[in-house]
Amino acid sequence: MLHILYLAHDLSDPAIRRRVLALQTGNAEVTLAGFRRGENAGAAIGSLSTIELGTTEDARFVQRAGAVAKACLNLGASLRGVAKPDIVIARNLEMLALARRAVSLFGGDIPVVYECLDIHRLLLRQDFGGRMLRAAEARLGRGISLLVTSSPAYVDNYFDPLSGIDAPVMLLENKVLDLDDDIPLVPGPRPPADDEPWKIGWFGALRCRKSLDLLSRFSRAMEGKVEIIVRGRPSYAELKDFDSFMRGEPFMSFRGAYRNPEDLSEIYGEVQFAWAIDFFEEGQNSAWLLPNRIYEGCRYGTVPIAIKGTETARFIARRDIGFVLEDASVEGLVELFSRIDRQSYTDAASRIVEQGARQWTFRRDDCLDLVQRLSAIANSEETAFRSHARTRPQGSAAI
Repeated sequence: MLHILYLAHDLSDPAIRRRVLALQTGNAEVTLAGFRRGENAGAAIGSLSTIELGTTEDARFVQRAGAVAKACLNLGASLRGVAKPDIVIARNLEMLALARRAVSLFGGDIPVVYECLDIHRLLLRQDFGGRMLRAAEARLGRGISLLVTSSPAYVDNYFDPLSGIDAPVMLLENKVLDLDDDIPLVPGPRPPADDEPWKIGWFGALRCRKSLDLLSRFSRAMEGKVEIIVRGRPSYAELKDFDSFMRGEPFMSFRGAYRNPEDLSEIYGEVQFAWAIDFFEEGQNSAWLLPNRIYEGCRYGTVPIAIKGTETARFIARRDIGFVLEDASVEGLVELFSRIDRQSYTDAASRIVEQGARQWTFRRDDCLDLVQRLSAIANSEETAFRSHARTRPQGSAAI
């Protein structure tokens, strides 16, 4: 059985839970170690014990760097009693530093996988600080066996032209973890009753002030014809007044956190549209990402709304699904919903149904394939991973 040491930047992130569950389903033994940025009972992974390396805080890079440095010094004690892993996966840049330290502690001959699903704005700066951070990433990433990322735009806009990482790329999309043995079906259209409003769901990591303000002003302009339902984990570092803001909204409601994937059917089932727009790092990471919301929404028959000029917009345009805004404005949203009626919505939702659930989900066989790929690296059967320059992204369904 493959033994993976998984180093996580945030043990309370539901995405970490999904990845670990996928690896376990693929018959890997996982030792999970990482930092915590708050409590989230929905991110618990059954009986799996975790090794906490400290606490970090959102939007505090210096604090996080200090926590990583301290964890590196104490890593020998933290990993005492842990058997030597076959492979180490480092989720995000700060964990890559810990991966290097762990490999040295275990003997120096363990392959490392760098999993980078967001490009932090500091890495994109063209000043001395940005260049130094990219140099650190290149140094820490020297000789890694595999780079895992979730969008081809990350490769085109960062890893190829700017990053010093020189490794093959595996594209693992943010698909829905679905371990049900039955073939999943995408629910059909569910228009609101005649006396009910259209509902837009904004779910997941809530950190975008511009989205919050835009949806507020839009829902007020529609005077109750559109309702915004918000669920997930607010980043209070970015949205300090989130709770009081939501209490003052007549047509928006915050319904709290949810379990992923267990609660997805329920929460997406009560909305017709998914807000698949993010302005948090506008023009950079936000323009390049393929968010969970696309896959989750489409898996449960919810029509995505994207903004022109983003990878998300290109993704849904290629599949002829969803709606794309020309500009991020109240007027643009009002104009869009002036064109949406029961028939146009039903047509859009039906096109998602026709796609089938397979391309939105990460199945049990995908888990097995992923672990088999990692096992091949650990067993040196894919020696090209360690000696050859980066190839183009290799397709693979993923969470």
